[in-house]
Amino acid sequence: MSEESMQDAAAAVRHARYGRLPERIRFEDMTEAAEASPGAVRGAYDPEGSWKYYSCLALDLGL
Repeated sequence: MSEESMQDAAAAVRHARYGRLPERIRFEDMTEAAEASPGAVRGAYDPEGSWKYYSCLALDLGL
């Protein structure tokens, strides 16, 4: 068998096993625009409350 006919046979086997690829999704369909409210920032940095989440093994052991 020639290399080209082997590639055609392999392509036929792949097509029989997997079928067609799904249609390509447009970029416009993958993104969504949302209005942001200026006062409601979730996950903003809070320097006074950040100590609550600080973890240090040396401090935990009292070293």
